[in-house]
Amino acid sequence: MPRQNPVIQYRTSDFDFDLPNAQIAQTPLDDRASSRLLQVGADAIHDRQFRDLPDCLTPGDLVIVNDARVIRARLHGQRETGGRLELLVERVLDQHTVWAQLRASKKPRPGNRIWIDVPSTRAASASSATRYGATMLGRAGEFFVIQFDAEIQQVLNDAGELPLPPYITRVPQAQDDARYQTVFAARPGAVAAPTAGLHFDSALLQTLDERGVRMAGITLYVGAGTFQPVRVENLDEHEMHAERYEIPQSTVDAITRTKQAGNQVIAVGTTALRALESSARTHGSVTAGANETRLFLKPGDSFAVVDRLITNFHLPRSTLMMLVCAFAGYAPIHRAYQHAIAQGYRFFSYGDAMLLDRALIDTALMDQT
Repeated sequence: MPRQNPVIQYRTSDFDFDLPNAQIAQTPLDDRASSRLLQVGADAIHDRQFRDLPDCLTPGDLVIVNDARVIRARLHGQRETGGRLELLVERVLDQHTVWAQLRASKKPRPGNRIWIDVPSTRAASASSATRYGATMLGRAGEFFVIQFDAEIQQVLNDAGELPLPPYITRVPQAQDDARYQTVFAARPGAVAAPTAGLHFDSALLQTLDERGVRMAGITLYVGAGTFQPVRVENLDEHEMHAERYEIPQSTVDAITRTKQAGNQVIAVGTTALRALESSARTHGSVTAGANETRLFLKPGDSFAVVDRLITNFHLPRSTLMMLVCAFAGYAPIHRAYQHAIAQGYRFFSYGDAMLLDRALIDTALMDQT
């Protein structure tokens, strides 16, 4: 009698691909909704424009977005001994204290003082003179615990720089202050944008509303770990970074109504998907409230809430590349990426988007014997 073989045990190298540097988008398009949209199903690929999204959805569907706002999380300064350093704030703990990544030729020790520079272009309007003081308190896993003399929001406003992703090789410009935020951005705390939402503008939202497609929100504060490649070959050995999320009761109610009516839930971005699926795994169904997620989704995992996913193209060997393969199937995603590279799609944060259908079966299963 035929039997079904177990799911293939993938390794990190199975999620690698070659991408010409010219296809890594360095700047946003002038018009948000003019980006391209690659619609990916199990057996078909369609080249569209993002403004065509309403034609791909059905009245009564629910689109869920992430309303997190990116903070000016990158700070430049020096140790008390004079060596240069760079901080990337990962999480604000209270009015004066943060977790941060720290780059320096020699790391400060607990009790050491550091100084953060106010850029000369902002010094005239800054509430401080030319720099802010802080103390390194210790370590919290991979992060440094930094306590500032002034309130952290004041420091970030005066001295902070928008933390563009590492593959964008230019310095931040004035346009990035607006374009590296979604039109939904309302709750400060993210250190990277939920980039699938960057394609929406007010005209597109109005069209969706007129066609009976509903919107709801969650908040997931994206951390810098989203850009980190998986450094081990065995996926079971990877330690996922933690991110905070919050789901309002209104979104839970909207999901319930959508499912009861037989319509689909569309997550805008892997951040919205991870928040929803994390809540469902924790509570048995999506539940209102705040929590923290380390959910690492990879081929063979199932999805309880999200039916379709809008997402950008992801870095090779990343947990997000593994997530989309888990959602839409390993083979369909790799065919889609090969097609996108051949057709000159723009990749990563300021790049183009995909609309993915959830795979009904795990397309990674081996042939039956």
